[in-house]
Amino acid sequence: MNILKPQKMLFDNLRTIENLQSELMENDELENVKIKDYSTSNLEVFDVTSNKAIFNNVSIINSRFEKTSFTDVEFSNCNFSNTTFDNCSFIRCEFNNCKLTGCNFIENVLFDIGFIDSNMGYANISMSNLRGIFFNNTSIRSGSLQENKVKNINFKEADLTGTQFFKTSLNGIDLSNSNIDQIAVSLEDIKGAKINQMQAIDLMYLLGVKVVE
Repeated sequence: MNILKPQKMLFDNLRTIENLQSELMENDELENVKIKDYSTSNLEVFDVTSNKAIFNNVSIINSRFEKTSFTDVEFSNCNFSNTTFDNCSFIRCEFNNCKLTGCNFIENVLFDIGFIDSNMGYANISMSNLRGIFFNNTSIRSGSLQENKVKNINFKEADLTGTQFFKTSLNGIDLSNSNIDQIAVSLEDIKGAKINQMQAIDLMYLLGVKVVE
């Protein structure tokens, strides 16, 4: 899938941040920075801009980001479990081997985002604008996507077991090589999606019919 990746060729002499919490007390703009091997919890971040940055082996759990923007940011081996992103924007960002379990993305803008080899179980993406999103070998088990505007979304070998889709159209989206067992979706939302034969049988309940042998 063609999405714009973080523009790393624009990165210039990345400055290493040793203590993110201390940095945020003095600076609300993080540009050309690298944060590595950092861990914290219950962090509150408001109205911060992060441009051209690398987060490597960073753990920020049970935290909250509000009105924060991330542009051209690469996240590798990071843990954001149970963290809320409220009214944030992510543009040209990539999450590689990250843990995003229980995360809330509420009223976010997500443009050109790759979730690769990541765990997003129980994540909630609601009332957001999603464009150019690639879920590659990523689990969203028991997750929820509600009332989102979507365009150019791709799932490749994703685990959507038990995921709920509500007022989030899957029209034109290929689900055929992903696991959609027990997904909760309306006939209207899944209309136009691409599925395989076995998946079609599992979704027959939407038509109010039963398949008998």
